[in-house]
Amino acid sequence: MAQPNYDRKAELTAFDETKLGVKGLVDAGISQIPRIFHVPSPNYLKSDHSQLTLPTIDLEGIDQDPIKRKQVIAEVKDAMESWGFFQIVNHGIPFSILEDMKKGVLGFFEEDNEVKKKWYTREMNEERRVVYNSNFDLYSSPVANWRDTIFCDMAQITPQADELPPTCRNIWPEYSSKVMKVGSGVFELLSEALGLKPDHLSNMGCLDGIALIAHYYPSCPQPELAIGIPDHADNSFITILLQDDVGGLKVFYKNQWVDVPPIKGALVVNAGDLLQLITNDRFISSQHKVLANKVGPRVSVASFFTTGRSTELSKVFEPIKELLSENNPAKYRTTTTKEYIDHYLRKGHDGTSALLHFKI
Repeated sequence: MAQPNYDRKAELTAFDETKLGVKGLVDAGISQIPRIFHVPSPNYLKSDHSQLTLPTIDLEGIDQDPIKRKQVIAEVKDAMESWGFFQIVNHGIPFSILEDMKKGVLGFFEEDNEVKKKWYTREMNEERRVVYNSNFDLYSSPVANWRDTIFCDMAQITPQADELPPTCRNIWPEYSSKVMKVGSGVFELLSEALGLKPDHLSNMGCLDGIALIAHYYPSCPQPELAIGIPDHADNSFITILLQDDVGGLKVFYKNQWVDVPPIKGALVVNAGDLLQLITNDRFISSQHKVLANKVGPRVSVASFFTTGRSTELSKVFEPIKELLSENNPAKYRTTTTKEYIDHYLRKGHDGTSALLHFKI
């Protein structure tokens, strides 16, 4: 029911100016969530009881056993053409590092408010290596999401220790170097799954940049009214996700929402819009979302692989010519990652695909 005295912009601004995020609301002991978090439609919360299972791919031995590698390439090809998602196990990152990464993120969000506030900003520029805020699209999306976020650009120039929050200072560089190595291997598998040379995607610059985006989803007193992140696709070539054991991630597949259950020690890999664009829709960037939950907090760390900031302005991307033919012409115009990401951020999570803007 409409509320005539509801000033959404004023409530968004008041929330933003606290610099305490969603966690600040929970710490204050609220039992009813503010109106800015109320989903505008029940579709946001649609959750099917699907029996489908996301593919899990075992990477053990793929560099020593050519037969195993060929089998894994086939599995990757199938997963990316149908799901746009898969989980990987035996990826080479020690379990202890995965756990330390989650603890570092948790430590940041549970830090003293006055310490955290100094990192809070909506400015995204080269001077700010670390950005902490709640909802990058707070003022543009139809609903505020039940999550807080810390972002750090880890590629090309590794941040100095004093540029990182104390709880993340040691583990973030270590984790990002390990996940970069995993990403390099995944890009080789993706290249081969496309029938290209193993280094094709990395030579295009898909591996030049990596941004760590850590989300914190506090316990929600009214999860039937809120959403963690609404359905969206990622603005990356690929994303490698570390999630804790709380759950709530869902991917849209065959017209239903399928759970992505946490697997101990596993990482989730998914195609982003930029990979769908350069593969001319061969690999799909699937919609996915995270539900709010009374159980919490939930912590996740997404590593977004894209071009480095220094090449975003100049490096042009378009569908890979080797994948095109008379019967399969280019479906997208050329763009730079900067143009694409600027459009994505401006649009926000409004339920439409950012790729539509680049369709021929």
